[in-house]
Amino acid sequence: MSALSRRDFLLSSGAAAVAAVSGPAHAAMGPADKFDLIIKGGDVIDPSQSLRGKRDIGIRWGVVEAIEAEIPAERTLRSIDAAGRLVMPGLIDLHSHVYPYGSAIGIPPDELVQFQGTTTVVSAGDAGVNNLAALRRFIAAQSRARIYAFVHIANNGLSAFPVAELYNIDNAQVDACAMALAENPDFLLGVKVRMSENVIFKHGLEPLKRAIKACELCGWPARMMVHIGGVETGELMSQILDLLRPGDILTHAYSGAPNMAGAFTNIVQDGKLLPAALAAKQRGVLFDVGHGGGSFDFTVAEVAIPGGCGPDTISSDIHVFSGNSPGMPFLPNVMGKFLAMGFSLEQVVGMATSAPAKIIGRAPKLGTLQVGAPADVAIIDLVEGPVSFLDTRGNKREGKLQLKPVQTVINGVPFGRPYQSPFSVR
Repeated sequence: MSALSRRDFLLSSGAAAVAAVSGPAHAAMGPADKFDLIIKGGDVIDPSQSLRGKRDIGIRWGVVEAIEAEIPAERTLRSIDAAGRLVMPGLIDLHSHVYPYGSAIGIPPDELVQFQGTTTVVSAGDAGVNNLAALRRFIAAQSRARIYAFVHIANNGLSAFPVAELYNIDNAQVDACAMALAENPDFLLGVKVRMSENVIFKHGLEPLKRAIKACELCGWPARMMVHIGGVETGELMSQILDLLRPGDILTHAYSGAPNMAGAFTNIVQDGKLLPAALAAKQRGVLFDVGHGGGSFDFTVAEVAIPGGCGPDTISSDIHVFSGNSPGMPFLPNVMGKFLAMGFSLEQVVGMATSAPAKIIGRAPKLGTLQVGAPADVAIIDLVEGPVSFLDTRGNKREGKLQLKPVQTVINGVPFGRPYQSPFSVR
């Protein structure tokens, strides 16, 4: 046998290394190896893989190791019986408020897990540049749920809510916001701005223009998340829509909230969809539900969706006030409202898993149950029977299906039981 030269050895070992890292992020199992956890017998639904059917999910070292028709019980150290229940990727909430102490409306993110099935949440403008570091270091770093964020264009974020953060336009500091984005590309997704009249007073488009400028200056493709509802005038609503870029997010898209004079100035006015809303949708602006305590109106959605402005993502806008409102904006409950409106289960699950994962730039590893992905799993009961759903304007719609979380797994570890007193700050 001829001797292997140093050059040949390096070439062959380098090729092997490339092949290893380009494959799934998991280690091959031997015949004696066991899974850390198997979720058995559930009705698996994963829109990212167009997967639906009874499967066992094998989890090892924090990642999905196998999805098979049946995995023998003796091959695991622990199992969860999911028979008769839906098993889906951990839910991703694109609009939530999870900055206790730093934001006046924030909920500890881990308190939401068992009530929502959320394994990843996005802080929607809780922090501005002045208090962003504490959100990252003391909340995100210490939570089991994954947290990403939109930084608020207002330098103090929502720390003084309900005091309007943009009555003083000097609070919107472009350079400081752009610097925060540039320094935190692994944590931040872009910039949040609230464009309601009771937030921006008479500043018109200026807060939005400043927020977009910060995105453009930061050095990477940061998105906008733009809050609407109660905009000063109908004309301003159209102008806001005209400024949004492809990939920017219109949250509270189906808000029916009035402005300070009681006029309805949202994407549906006088029963008709604004042409600017349809134009925004057609050029790639993303429509997010952002239900909250005052931002979802069935009558708006029932005009906008058939008119071509359907939702891209379903989110909760859960916070300390909305969590106790009649509309009950827990993410699975909001998903149930769209089932009642005629969306399929696959569509609804996709809008709370794979779709937001793509928007936050974490696909294909989040929002999926594919082999090699982090083992973030939501086990949910699909309850059949008559149910009434309320929006935030008191409108009621009847449905036949409810989604109720049962168990959540984050990074392969089952999450603990719910807190006895949800939404308390400790």
